[in-house]
Amino acid sequence: MAYTRGNSKQIIVGAAALFVSKTAAFDPENISPALPDFTSATYRDTLQDATSVVRNVGYTMNGLELQFQPDFGEVQVDQILDVAKLYKQGMQVNLNTAFAEATLENLLVAIAANSNDYDQDVKMQNPMKSGTTGSFADVLELKSGDIGECPVERGLVAIGPGTGDCAPTTAIERIYVAYRALSIENVTVSAKRDEASMFEVSFRLLPADNGSYGKIVDRLVLVS
Repeated sequence: MAYTRGNSKQIIVGAAALFVSKTAAFDPENISPALPDFTSATYRDTLQDATSVVRNVGYTMNGLELQFQPDFGEVQVDQILDVAKLYKQGMQVNLNTAFAEATLENLLVAIAANSNDYDQDVKMQNPMKSGTTGSFADVLELKSGDIGECPVERGLVAIGPGTGDCAPTTAIERIYVAYRALSIENVTVSAKRDEASMFEVSFRLLPADNGSYGKIVDRLVLVS
């Protein structure tokens, strides 16, 4: 059998489309909020129509990074200069990206604010006060929060290119699903002359009650 160096069809290049849940984190036990089932279309197109469950964050910058950070403890013994055994004592998973569309909706997600803090089509005559007169505006209230307030968790779904042989009549996609995502890093809002305003966001992924952070699915779709 001839030596094979590798398979170039398994190399992934390309960005992913990112969707965020509108209401809460995903619950894999109760399958809620209910993501739509697979259809004959790509899942990216299917989610684009599921506007009651998820929202497309639009353009992103620097792609999507999923980081797995295991934490191992060490057992040292007298007879060995190195450690004799490693054991897993912790785990952390982060998802990093940057929202290139500097909308108030994306800022709401980036700073882990409550959906009740964002109001659309509010009548305002003064930027400090809403009323019954004035022009319509979208308003994001920047609140400090309160003691004992629960952090806002959201579900994330990203769809990008997958691995395999992509024939002219097929499409290959890789679907990333994160059940519980919480924005935990500093977020900068800027207005600069020579640089686009975007929100760099780092999501800390937490496991659901079944111990799972989410799923990664490679899917082959037949297209006409």
